[in-house]
Amino acid sequence: MAEHGTDEPSSSTGSPDGEGRDSGDRLLLHQRLAVRELIDTETSYLHMLQLCASDIRSRLQQLPQGDLDVLFSNIDDVIEVNSKFLHDLQETASREDEQVHSIGNLFLEFQEELERVYKVYCASYDQALLLVETYRKEPELQREIQGIIEAVVPQAGPSGLSFLLVIPLQRITKYPLLLQKILENTDPDASAYPVLQRAASALQDVNANINEYKRRKEVASKYTKVGQLTLRERLARINTHTLSKKTTRLSQLLKQEAGLVPRTEDKEFDYLEERLHWVSLCVTETKNNVAVYLANLEAFLRFRPQESELDIPGGPVVQYCSLMGDLQLQAFPDFKQRLEGLVWQPLCSLAKALSGPQNLVRKRLDKLLDFERVEEKLLEVGSVTYEEQEARHTYQALNSLLVAELPQLNQLAMRWLGQILHTFVDLQRDLAKQVLQRAEGSLAQLPHHHLSEPAFRKLVEDVLGQTGHQLRSFQENFEKVLPPPTVQPVLPGAERQVQVLLSRYGPEKLYQVTSNISGAGTLDLTLLRGQIVALLQNKDTKGNSSRWLVDTGGHRGYVPAGKLELYRVIPGQEEVKEQVQPPKDSHHLTSEPSPAPVPSVPTVTQVVAVYPFVARSSHEVSLQAGQLVTVLEAQDKKGNPEWSLVEVNGQRGYVPSSFLARAPSPAPWGWSLPS
Repeated sequence: MAEHGTDEPSSSTGSPDGEGRDSGDRLLLHQRLAVRELIDTETSYLHMLQLCASDIRSRLQQLPQGDLDVLFSNIDDVIEVNSKFLHDLQETASREDEQVHSIGNLFLEFQEELERVYKVYCASYDQALLLVETYRKEPELQREIQGIIEAVVPQAGPSGLSFLLVIPLQRITKYPLLLQKILENTDPDASAYPVLQRAASALQDVNANINEYKRRKEVASKYTKVGQLTLRERLARINTHTLSKKTTRLSQLLKQEAGLVPRTEDKEFDYLEERLHWVSLCVTETKNNVAVYLANLEAFLRFRPQESELDIPGGPVVQYCSLMGDLQLQAFPDFKQRLEGLVWQPLCSLAKALSGPQNLVRKRLDKLLDFERVEEKLLEVGSVTYEEQEARHTYQALNSLLVAELPQLNQLAMRWLGQILHTFVDLQRDLAKQVLQRAEGSLAQLPHHHLSEPAFRKLVEDVLGQTGHQLRSFQENFEKVLPPPTVQPVLPGAERQVQVLLSRYGPEKLYQVTSNISGAGTLDLTLLRGQIVALLQNKDTKGNSSRWLVDTGGHRGYVPAGKLELYRVIPGQEEVKEQVQPPKDSHHLTSEPSPAPVPSVPTVTQVVAVYPFVARSSHEVSLQAGQLVTVLEAQDKKGNPEWSLVEVNGQRGYVPSSFLARAPSPAPWGWSLPS
């Protein structure tokens, strides 16, 4: 009986039910081991990251900060995400029955955060390896780095930095394998099985997205480097292949401009590109203004009247010299130094940071032309070469990268520029406060120092109101004898070109440039103020009505619509032209219709400049509004009365006759501050 009893369990173990239970137990055991491996390796991994971020990075102070930023990239963000992930992962151990199910949901919950931080780290990994290679070329520096790493992480061995930098890449690629191992040891009928399947698939997608992002960054890096080449290096790159590509692109672009083939529209990208253009324009204008401001400040600091011998007796002069000496020795130089460090240098850095994205936008246009040509061929033939397929992928990668990152770039650049402007205002406020503090003793010498601030403000407003009234009276007297205002006349010698445009397009299509235009784009024109153009189309190929297609008589291109004004024929001026040339070429164009002819000015007459005029050649002379002018001849050498030979401040040259008028004789006037 006893022997039979002892043999009974062995017989039950060999039964199918017994084998099923053993198989289930083994599966559960392996599943728990896989979960334990996930948690233990995550703990070790996070500990290694913290050693890199705290101990190793802090000891590598002999490296430039820029190198450290590249080497360790966004490791702090990685630590933050993985710390939260490990904390939640360890908490799943308290729910042993649902632990596997919770782990699957946890990976799904952290999918986006893991992709966000790891794609940045992985994209900068290759650049970090290049730095490591440069350190190996300096034996002394390499020994220092290796000594620090071996002291903190002995298991790194001779690989040193390379061993540490690759750890995050290995970890993100291992997550799908760890999940797959847990999945293989989970009963397919269990509720956790589909959750683990989705988690494993999600982590595979994360790795695929990281690889795609890394590829896009490599494409962007390639074209950013090309933008930094010298002229000689660019010329060295020119060969038959590049010339063929550029010719094909130009042909595709001309076809689109002529309307022969459609242009690929991407409203989202067009909006982002326009935003980037305006941000870059704001940065450039601000940088130019600050450069002028610094130049003026430098000139101001060189001018030191307090060091001159002023033949003015009295205490105020001594006080003034003392105050200005104090300000120019300390307050103003300190202000200039802070302005250069806190405003000018950040502005230059911002402008440099925007140059790369701007170059990528230009490269995108080239790649878009390649893409459109390949798409046409694909529709016609049904197949493309490997090189053409690669061109399609390059455009798609570049476009996706720009669409994804331009919104953040535009926002960051505007915030950066805003901080710079706030800093500039704060520096100005601090300077004013310092000057007022230092000049507190000298303020008592002012005639109105006894007035309160509201009373002084009222006094200034009254004086400004009085002088404003006098200026308006002077303006009204002037306007009684002024001809109607006109736009800058036709450029000297351009009459023949205007007649060609007139005969080709008619007067209703002619426009005049109201201010100088500097073309920035590929098909944009550079024009001078006063130049006449013919309108071809009142919008560009994107439907933008602020850019017009015009013909100058020699070139065609786009110009801003806001800098053009309609030009019309004045019948009264045709008679003036007939005296000089045959009737067929007797049309004169101006921007405003007027029944009155161009006012003639007697020879050797003292007149007044009504409008400012900027000389555009050595044959012309500049004018300021209200400036006294001596007219030497009331016409040019061809007998054209539209231009007068004048003398201003000892300089002779031609100016538009319509910009001159006899001065009125108002009653004497003037103003003075009340005592």
